[in-house]
Amino acid sequence: MHQVGYDPKLASVLRNACMKDKTVIITTLNDAWAEPGSIFDLFLESFRLGNQTKKFLNHLVVITWDQKAHARCLALHKHCYQVETKGDNFTGEAFFMTADYLHMMWRRIEFLGTVLDMGYNFVFTDTDIMWLRDPFKQFYKDTDFQIACDFFNGNSYDLNNHPNGGFNYVKSNKRTILFYKFWFNSRNAYPKLHDQDVLNKIKKDSFVSNMKLKVRFLSTSYFGGFCQHAEDFNKVSTMHANCCVGLENKVNDLKILLEDWKKYVALPESKKNQSHPSWSVSCRTSFERAKQKKQKNKGRLRRALVVTV
Repeated sequence: MHQVGYDPKLASVLRNACMKDKTVIITTLNDAWAEPGSIFDLFLESFRLGNQTKKFLNHLVVITWDQKAHARCLALHKHCYQVETKGDNFTGEAFFMTADYLHMMWRRIEFLGTVLDMGYNFVFTDTDIMWLRDPFKQFYKDTDFQIACDFFNGNSYDLNNHPNGGFNYVKSNKRTILFYKFWFNSRNAYPKLHDQDVLNKIKKDSFVSNMKLKVRFLSTSYFGGFCQHAEDFNKVSTMHANCCVGLENKVNDLKILLEDWKKYVALPESKKNQSHPSWSVSCRTSFERAKQKKQKNKGRLRRALVVTV
């Protein structure tokens, strides 16, 4: 791992942002998501609209991948840190599974490992996750590594759950420091996979079970997303724009989601428990369409190969 974690600037940012128990909330940002009216603005707005979430802005550290995103962060927020990316270009929208995307995801895992090494616990949150309630009330006690899911099967201990690397709460200790090193180094064994898929490969590895890492999966009833909604507005802590393809689609649906939340918050307390609002978001359809298009193109390619053989 780079020794970036021991940069005095980072040490200062983490020290100023951390809670009493040395916990920080971390997100990452590049220029495409930092544009005015884009994801970053909605992310910050969610903390202000959420139920008792505004205080967490004091503990939020925004890791920026480029100069433009860093300038935008400094204009809106007090805890910003620019990672040295040594010639890498993370400025534009990093399309899913491209070389830039993979590199950025692994750079993130490496960086988070460094934060653990420095003795800080963290909640990592993607910027396309809306914070609507205090998540700490729903986190499991006595757990090293807890992670949200695209799809949750009802058993928080079951390694067959589908984790989503966009939201996790990790305590700094020998086990998690070793685990993040193992996760980062496992990229070499699976060069074409991103961090989340590699996590799925290694979660049942004997090396992980032997280190006695305490892992739990977070329920989508509290930590929901577009893949699997948190249906009950009275319980939801976070909502993630997962299963949603393209920046524009994400922005549109997150705006709709925040409007749904505002309507719910405006209800009198007596009505909140009686009403059964539902999310108006539809981006999952774009995700399904993209999947179908990919499958159609694969089918066409297969037919073309058959014809040419």
